[in-house]
Amino acid sequence: MSDSLPQSVLFCCDHNAVRSPMAEGMMKKFYGHTTYVQSAGVRGEMEIDGFSVAVCDELGIELSRHRTRSFDEMEEWGDDLSSFDLIVALSPASQRRALELTRIYHLDVQYWPILDPTGLGETREAKLDAYRQARDQIKGHILEKWGAPTAE
Repeated sequence: MSDSLPQSVLFCCDHNAVRSPMAEGMMKKFYGHTTYVQSAGVRGEMEIDGFSVAVCDELGIELSRHRTRSFDEMEEWGDDLSSFDLIVALSPASQRRALELTRIYHLDVQYWPILDPTGLGETREAKLDAYRQARDQIKGHILEKWGAPTAE
């Protein structure tokens, strides 16, 4: 049985350029605006990864306008982590950072071990296959946790 959708969820990974934007995009595509969804990274100095854009486009999920941001930038812009019902970390570094930043809050931080596809594959097709694998892992976790899409 799947959980009910949270009011708000933050997905996080290392750079907010690959895994967490994919998760944010899927969540919005699958469940519409029922849940407030954001993503962040431990660091935010990179741009959205083109392979992430390409493999999400295959599912009708548009990521090309995504702007990366870090936990520090969230704080600078006035976003309060305690306002999220759930933080889902998609990398060990982001899990550590989320737990560190939320240790004084009663907040659920979950870790979903998702493949980091960056640096995998020698050819374009092999790289795309690695990114598809990460995308499909994220999709599987989302659907297992919250059930069939309601807004596709």
